[in-house]
Amino acid sequence: MDSKTAVRQQTFRRLIGYMKPFRMAFITAVIGMLGYAAIDTLFISSFQPLVDDGLGEGNSRILIIGAIFVPFMFILRGLFNFISTYFLSYVGFKVVTVMRQQLFEHLMRVPVSYHDKVSTGDMISKITYDTQQLAEASSRAILTLIKEGAFVIGLLALMMYHSWQLSLVFLLIGPVVAKVVTVVSKRFRKVSSRIQTAMGNVTTTAEQMLNGHKVVVMFEGQKKEAERFGDINNVTRQQNMKLVNIRAISTSVIQFIASLSLSLVLIIASFPSMLEQLTPGAFAALVTAMVMLLRPLKQLTNVNADFQRGLSAAESIFAVLDQQKEVDTGKLVIDRARGDLEFKDVTFSYQGSEGPALKQISFRVEAGKTVALVGRSGSGKSTISSLLTRFYDYETGRIELDGHDIRDYTLKSLRRQFAVVSQSVSLFNDTIANNIAYGSAGKVSQERIQEAVRLAYCEEFINNMPQGLNTVVGENGVMLSGGQRQRIAIARALLRDAPVLILDEATSALDTESERHIQKALENLQQNRTSLVIAHRLSTIESADEILVLEQGRILERGDHETLLALDGAYAQLYNMQFGGSDA
Repeated sequence: MDSKTAVRQQTFRRLIGYMKPFRMAFITAVIGMLGYAAIDTLFISSFQPLVDDGLGEGNSRILIIGAIFVPFMFILRGLFNFISTYFLSYVGFKVVTVMRQQLFEHLMRVPVSYHDKVSTGDMISKITYDTQQLAEASSRAILTLIKEGAFVIGLLALMMYHSWQLSLVFLLIGPVVAKVVTVVSKRFRKVSSRIQTAMGNVTTTAEQMLNGHKVVVMFEGQKKEAERFGDINNVTRQQNMKLVNIRAISTSVIQFIASLSLSLVLIIASFPSMLEQLTPGAFAALVTAMVMLLRPLKQLTNVNADFQRGLSAAESIFAVLDQQKEVDTGKLVIDRARGDLEFKDVTFSYQGSEGPALKQISFRVEAGKTVALVGRSGSGKSTISSLLTRFYDYETGRIELDGHDIRDYTLKSLRRQFAVVSQSVSLFNDTIANNIAYGSAGKVSQERIQEAVRLAYCEEFINNMPQGLNTVVGENGVMLSGGQRQRIAIARALLRDAPVLILDEATSALDTESERHIQKALENLQQNRTSLVIAHRLSTIESADEILVLEQGRILERGDHETLLALDGAYAQLYNMQFGGSDA
């Protein structure tokens, strides 16, 4: 057994495990499928008495019974069809709902580094397209496999009953059909996997265009984006057409093999010895059964394509579910930290980067104090805040909160100690009130939300909105300006009331007047709290207890505002460039 086959078998067993909680519904569906196949077989078997006794012997009573019997059988057939379809669909969608929920929740628990590597569009494709493919393909495959498989067995049994000699001819095609299916299966697997990847690329490209729509329009990139999407879209079409071609060719080949068997049966049946054994009714039932076998054989060939597509989708989903969650070995749980922070010789490199982003960084922030980080883009300022909240784990050194290594705390307990306001504000397609209350422990009263709104100077624009705090802001706050979004993010941080604040360019999107208001709010907020401020605007950090100047992952200078200006070094140069000093 090769490794790919082993993986497929493992995937199948794992998929079956998801069905165990719904086994009774599945068994009911199987009973419905078997009943459906039995009714069809019974209907064909009734040809012999109808032909031999009804027509051959002129027995009108048989024909009358048949007239009553046929509608009754089709009522039963419809009932069995409903039971099998409903309960199998119930199981299929239950499994996919559970799997989709697991996938969604797991993506929130994998490390940030995984999200750095995998595109958002690809992850969305797995949650939507891959899970849907699994539901449709697997349900259709199981339905066909059991229903049509049982029908084939019933027809073969009927044929053997009437003439085992003729039936043996038809059974000879079994190994040939099996060989064709085996060869085709390998192609199905490859193409199905390519379709999963292609659909991920379609979603990714569409998502990039929609997110960057203004940039595309502004820089006249419509043609370029259309061509890019057209290429990817065409690849998807080609892979789907390959799947259609393989399915159509394999079905035609199998039906041709079956037709040769049927021809051979008719030739053998023409021998005088065989004609003596078969009555007209038996021969009619036998030939009808043989002809009817072609349809389920075609369906059973196609089921392989559905089955392989479902397994490919399951493999894609399980590959994500098997991604390791964030490492959370900490045991320490605290309600509220004092806020003492200390970095001790911390070195960190991003995965795949050539050099370290931070090199032997050491500094301390006493509880209630403010430390500002300044430097060029890429100097390591935001990396420090990401390490504090354990979005990434450092390689060497130690980061402490209240004297304990931050890895000693549980992730949940650690992150409760921080409130973050970043340059890139994330808002949800919900009301302003719910966006502000997002992440706050327990139920938040309207009074507390309104107090946070007042302190963050949001009243000015919220009061002008038709529904006030109940106004829905749109996807990522599209209905608000950049400054308004940032003030809502600051109100969210105010409401969280954490002992440590991380302000990552928190005033970058504000105009001068708004910035003045927000600075007052932040000054109030920073009282009796530890603050780590990342800023390009040096005017916002002049009152910081200590300023660290970073360059290429190292601390180049440190001290308060006046001390650093007196050094006339890198900080002084930055300050003079911003404020037009003589050394600019």
